[in-house]
Amino acid sequence: MTKELRKMIASSSRWLHIYLSMISFFILLFFAVTGLTLNHTEWFADQQYTKTIKGNLNTNWVKGKDSTTIAKLEIVEFVRNQHAIGGAVSEFTTDDYQCAISFSGPGYSADVFVNREDGSYEISETKTGLFGIINDLHKGRDSGKAWKLLIDVSAILMTVVSLSGLVMLFFLKKKRMAGLLLILAGTLISLLVYMVCVP
Repeated sequence: MTKELRKMIASSSRWLHIYLSMISFFILLFFAVTGLTLNHTEWFADQQYTKTIKGNLNTNWVKGKDSTTIAKLEIVEFVRNQHAIGGAVSEFTTDDYQCAISFSGPGYSADVFVNREDGSYEISETKTGLFGIINDLHKGRDSGKAWKLLIDVSAILMTVVSLSGLVMLFFLKKKRMAGLLLILAGTLISLLVYMVCVP
């Protein structure tokens, strides 16, 4: 490898490592912190609460011989506006007696059961608090396509930042051996914990 090429690789890896670390600082910190909170959900169990709501809607929306006569959009908009129901509709099912609608979002769920005979309904709404929200965001649960794309981008950034740091290490003669030994030690510790402690 020529001196000029070595210099170019060293400079590029340093540039990538520094600036990608800065541009992805918040999202990398977010996934690091939520990795900890996700591993200890019991710390925040008291933040979760569920409430039940009852009401009546227009019976014309649920009457009819089959599910094609159900006014799904009207029902969904009604319960959203009437009770500030959040999340996205994840399921809408009907049978001869009732309609069941599920709303889901990070740290949030609501299940609506509508009686097709008289238009009465019951909603069970569950919120898990701030840490429930960020834990679901960490997992990409009920968070939409844009957030899942952000998770993919974050994973790529973490990979590039890690590899550029490793490349940089090879150009630091005084710290190269110590750095490689620490990488090896970290890898072996992780493998040992997995092999010995994970059931």
